[in-house]
Amino acid sequence: MASVAAPVQQEVQGRSLWDDARRRLFANKAAVASMIVLALITGLSIVMPMMWQHSFDDTYNSERVSCPPPNSLGMVWLFGDQNEVCPNAVGKGHIFGTDANGRDLFIRVMMGGRVSLAIGFVATLVALMIGVLYGATAGFLGGRIDNLMMRFVDILYALPFIFFVIILMVVFGRNFILMFVAIGAVEWLTMARIVRGQTLSIRRKEFIEAAEAAGVSNWNIIRRHILPNVLGPVIVYVTLTVPAVILVESFLSFLGLGVQEPFTSWGVLIADGKDQMESYPWMLIFPALFMTVTLFCFNFIGDGLRDALDPKDR
Repeated sequence: MASVAAPVQQEVQGRSLWDDARRRLFANKAAVASMIVLALITGLSIVMPMMWQHSFDDTYNSERVSCPPPNSLGMVWLFGDQNEVCPNAVGKGHIFGTDANGRDLFIRVMMGGRVSLAIGFVATLVALMIGVLYGATAGFLGGRIDNLMMRFVDILYALPFIFFVIILMVVFGRNFILMFVAIGAVEWLTMARIVRGQTLSIRRKEFIEAAEAAGVSNWNIIRRHILPNVLGPVIVYVTLTVPAVILVESFLSFLGLGVQEPFTSWGVLIADGKDQMESYPWMLIFPALFMTVTLFCFNFIGDGLRDALDPKDR
């Protein structure tokens, strides 16, 4: 009697929560478009200062008067005729025109983007490292230690940010690295509160109690169980922290407390442009446009991540 072959059962492959979140994120057209635009702006800010024919600190005496963008952009009606205002600049590649010192505005906008994005990413990374570890430790240990740690956060919250920055400027002088220290030393506070709240919500879950019963150390519980489970809200908050840091840096630069010449940032360029807004509007429009688009991109990405990681929609 011929044996009947048993039907082959195909194993059903499940999707992890992160795979599902990635699928939902890439289905969000606004978030995907924002990631592409943001990658383009970041790439231009990194590459163009090394490739452009003009340097960000080169001053051209023949274009000492701020020159409008070339007529080929089709904005003569808005910026004026470059052939009439600044004939010496014609054909020299000043596609965004020049500033009041005769420096190429395009490369200064690119350099400003490099500085602003660097401060945004690095300061956010500092806030992420400090805030996540601090908040997870406070929430997991709980009790008196939690109270003491969070009261310290409340005290730091009560300090005026501008006053704190001015003190750092007086003590350490004005330098580029100080921007990371000043902004990162404040932005981690909110991160710590968010992580602490998430940690408290999972502190008494069964898998945490099982790890404690198995003799796993507190540090390993925090590292292997707490942190991976608070990663979703943290990622969303990071995408909102980067534009907030860029705005803070721009505000400080606008007040004259930020990046110093010959370096520049979008905040410095906007501060310079607002003084020349009526006579030379391109000095304000181009850096403000790049900064606005970048902030919109981060916000759209943050909204996309929030929707993709929302447990109610899984």
